[in-house]
Amino acid sequence: MARHDARNWHDCSKMTGLLCLVASILLQHGVSGNRVKVESEVPSYPGQTVNLHCAFTDPSGNQLTMVTWIYEPKDGERINIAVFHPDFGPNYPESPVSGRVTFRPTPPDMRSPSIEISDVRMTDEGRYICEYATYPRGNEQGITQLVMLAKPRNSASIVTVQAGTKPVVVAKCESADGRPAARISWVTTANGNGTTVSKAGEGNTMTINSEYRMIPTAADNGKDISCVVAHRTQDKAESLPLKLAVMYAPQVTIVGYDNNWYVGRTNVLLTCQATGNPAPHSVLWKTMSGEMPDTVLINENELKVLKVDDAVNTTFVCEVKNRIGTGRDQVTAMVREPPVNPSQAGVVAGAVIGSLLALLLVAALIAVLVTRSRRQQQGYRANGGSDIKTRIFGGGKKASKNGTGAGTGSGGVGGGNNNGPIYVYNESSSHQGLAEKNNHHQPLTMGGRPEVVATTPTAQDILLSNELDDAERRKFDELEEEERYDHFSGGAPILQLRPPHDQGDMIGDYLDDDMESQRDGSVISRTAVYV
Repeated sequence: MARHDARNWHDCSKMTGLLCLVASILLQHGVSGNRVKVESEVPSYPGQTVNLHCAFTDPSGNQLTMVTWIYEPKDGERINIAVFHPDFGPNYPESPVSGRVTFRPTPPDMRSPSIEISDVRMTDEGRYICEYATYPRGNEQGITQLVMLAKPRNSASIVTVQAGTKPVVVAKCESADGRPAARISWVTTANGNGTTVSKAGEGNTMTINSEYRMIPTAADNGKDISCVVAHRTQDKAESLPLKLAVMYAPQVTIVGYDNNWYVGRTNVLLTCQATGNPAPHSVLWKTMSGEMPDTVLINENELKVLKVDDAVNTTFVCEVKNRIGTGRDQVTAMVREPPVNPSQAGVVAGAVIGSLLALLLVAALIAVLVTRSRRQQQGYRANGGSDIKTRIFGGGKKASKNGTGAGTGSGGVGGGNNNGPIYVYNESSSHQGLAEKNNHHQPLTMGGRPEVVATTPTAQDILLSNELDDAERRKFDELEEEERYDHFSGGAPILQLRPPHDQGDMIGDYLDDDMESQRDGSVISRTAVYV
């Protein structure tokens, strides 16, 4: 038989492993020709009643003479527990199951001599062999494995440890009095590993103990860890959740400082946050300088600055204690200058812009006045032919005798001030006076005689007239009546003295240089002779 199997394995070496294995199993099954049918395995729990079935499938050509049930413990010798002979009936020899084993049905059937064991025990586990004695082929048998099951008692616990640098046991798990032995595993994010130890328990049971070891740190405190127990008696693995317990000194953090403490800011808050195992029992605030500012208010783990000033420009320290030790944190406050109020900045900007606009307006007004003054002075200069004789007067206190151009009453133009009209005399109407050049009234011609044109005083005239002091006014008032132009009623022309080489162009450069502006707004020739 052994040589035959070996030869088959050798021949199968040329085939694939799976086909070879299947062929060998089929060959071995055909050679044995076992016609005794039994269950390969029967599970049971302590205290239950178990049935072990046995049958002879094809008794043709064979005579069944006797059947025997044999018990073979895991560690021990075989022992007969039940025997049946068709002529002598059943018999139950002394055995560990005596009094608890019987044939079923009763009376037994030779072709199906099953047995029943009541109140099974954990020690009843083992192999049970149903063996037939036949003629002429001899004995044939079938083997059933009785498996005793015991549901374990599973439990897990945490071991409280202190943070350190060496591996220690932080959790334990146990699966007690189980059959067969349970399998234990650990599920956690902590960095460690589990170790397992098994030992025999009462009634042929097994107890499994597992421990989880790691180097504990403060960060591991409170982490989830689960002991997972897998056993045949359970539909699914049982998970026992736990949380790691690691003791450590307080870890402190001060929050609330935003690096924006400026003078005058109110109600700024610092909070001392601390974690520890066991829980912290005291909180102490202090400063590096040793003195707490008067504007500081402390309430347990909170420090409030009622009003920021230079006194809080210091380092605040928070110390927290528990049974394991002391933790601390500190923050340095930097006091800054108060920020500029955006509304005040807008007011200042508006004031600056307004001032600039005012300055520009004043400058524009001055430029306009200066431009008009220059144009006015240029307008007083004659630019006509050689027969023009001109004399421009400012208004005096005396009225004109001939009544031309200004009166002495309230309706006169010049009455009582220096802002009188300007008089321009022309000999002929073909020549336009200086007033036309300055956009004044057009002169009136009366029979070729000299005419008098009155023009309205300008702003420059008024300004210049206001600048005359009393001495100037008196000087003009004391002029001899015969020297004033308005004394003459005939309107005789004025003689103009000019250099001999410029007799042909009286309006040229000589005339421009000859005319001189007076403070009362009038323009007088330097060389003219008035007759």
